[in-house]
Amino acid sequence: MRRQLLPALLMTVIFIVVFGLVYPLVITGISQVAFRDKANGSLVEVDGKAVGSSLIGQAWVDQKGNPFPQYFQSRPSAATTNSDAGYDPSLSLGSNLGPTNPELGKEVRQRVRDYRRLNGLDAGTPIPVDAVTSSASGLDPHISVANARLQTRRVAGERGLPVRQVRNVVDEHVEDPMLGFLGEKRVNVLELNLALDHLAEGRS
Repeated sequence: MRRQLLPALLMTVIFIVVFGLVYPLVITGISQVAFRDKANGSLVEVDGKAVGSSLIGQAWVDQKGNPFPQYFQSRPSAATTNSDAGYDPSLSLGSNLGPTNPELGKEVRQRVRDYRRLNGLDAGTPIPVDAVTSSASGLDPHISVANARLQTRRVAGERGLPVRQVRNVVDEHVEDPMLGFLGEKRVNVLELNLALDHLAEGRS
C-alpha cells in the first residue's frame, strides 16, 4: 500500500507544479511578449481609459434600451438576461431558436420593424440579415457593410455631418474577410463609432 501511495502522491505534486503553475506562467509570459494586445483582451482605449474591446461587441443604447441614434448600432445579441442589453461575455450564446420556431420569426419581424423605423426606411428596402438576427456567440463586434451603409443617413443627420463624409468613414473601416476568403467584408462597430466621435472632436 505504501509503495503505491508514495509514487501516486509524488506524481500528483509534480503534475500540480508543472501543469498548474509552471505551464500557465510560461504561456502567460510568452503571450505577454509576443501577443500582448490579444492576450489582454484587445482592449480599445480613449485617453487612457478602456472603452471596449475590438473583439467583443457592445450595445449602443441608453439605460432603457433605446438606441443612441448618433451611433451605428451593433447586430442583436442573445447573450443577455432580462436586465441588460446583451453582449455579456459570461453568457455567450446564440438564441438556439431554429428556423421553423415561430418565436424566431416573431423576433425577426419585430426587429425589421424597429430597424426600418430607426433608420427611416420604407417597406421596400431590403434589410440585411445581420441587422435582425443574433450571431452564434452573441458577442459579434462587426456588422455587414450593407448594414452600416443603411445606417449612414441616420447617423449623419444626428451628427450634423454630410452623408458622403460619414459614408467615407464607413468605407475606411471596412475589413476584408479573414485570410482573404473566410466570411464577408465587415465593419467593426466600436472602431467606427470612435472614429466618428474623434471626427466630431476635431470639428469642435
